[in-house]
Amino acid sequence: MKNLEESIKENSFLNKLFSNKLVKKVFTKEIILYGIFGVLTTLINIGSFYIMTSSFHIDDNIANNVAIVIAVLFAYFTNKDLVFHSQAHGFSERFIEFCKFILGRLLTMFIESVGGSLLFKFAPIPAIASKCLITVIVIILNFFISKFFTFRNSTKNEDSK
Repeated sequence: MKNLEESIKENSFLNKLFSNKLVKKVFTKEIILYGIFGVLTTLINIGSFYIMTSSFHIDDNIANNVAIVIAVLFAYFTNKDLVFHSQAHGFSERFIEFCKFILGRLLTMFIESVGGSLLFKFAPIPAIASKCLITVIVIILNFFISKFFTFRNSTKNEDSK
């Protein structure tokens, strides 16, 4: 069985696509891992929202906020260890990093909560579709906050290796 790299080299379209400098710059290991864990975080967020609203009949807004908190905790640990490879040492550095992460997520949680509330109330689409739409926006914002604010020092260290 061929490995992925050999398959790409044999496919002229994929070969041209992945040899493009812009594509190489955009599809870094960091972004791919962020995407994978972002999808998992999103599934946790939407899945917990769905379970709370459909199985337990919890109010949409309450379920939305609880789902966000669960997803944020999952995102912190995966981003810290697996995506941005945090270099924070000791309690003080880790605490500051966690606070930065939470501060960034509070901003996007506010955006998600207000956006969700507005969409739930005024958009003529199902609540789950509104939830998915606002979640995509939040994922993009969270990447930039994590990369350039929360884990800034550790990503510089990784880039210089």
